[in-house]
Amino acid sequence: MVRLRRFDLPSAGMLPALRDAADAFLYLRVTSMSKSPILIRHEESAPKERSTCGWRHLLISRQDENVAAWAHAVDIDGAKLHYHKIATELYYVLNGEGAVSLDGEEHAVRAGSIVHIPPGVIHGATGRMRVLVVGIPDICDEDLYFPDEKPGQ
Repeated sequence: MVRLRRFDLPSAGMLPALRDAADAFLYLRVTSMSKSPILIRHEESAPKERSTCGWRHLLISRQDENVAAWAHAVDIDGAKLHYHKIATELYYVLNGEGAVSLDGEEHAVRAGSIVHIPPGVIHGATGRMRVLVVGIPDICDEDLYFPDEKPGQ
């Protein structure tokens, strides 16, 4: 059982200067995670689902409250190019080999490779590999965009 701790948001006078809605969204997500729970989860007990990149085990994800990041074990299978406006992703190749596309440029990866993907970079992966994907801040379906879709689709 996960025990969550109560947290307090700062008063209005203590809020940082926020430039836009994305800044406000990120600030609220980060401050709401300031008291993260301790979690231990084994892959076989983690939910599994189809994702943009393949099949993933949700090791730490949206089902968890107040986590600072998410971590998925992903079996790459037909990854669709996408990007995030807020989240940064780290891909660590556990086994296998393939390629990661970053803004249209292909990069070969294999077991032991790590890839840092900042917000705004259009990315995807091909090949037969198992990847630990870590996202900061935690996963948010509202921060998943496809370059071939028009805004509002």
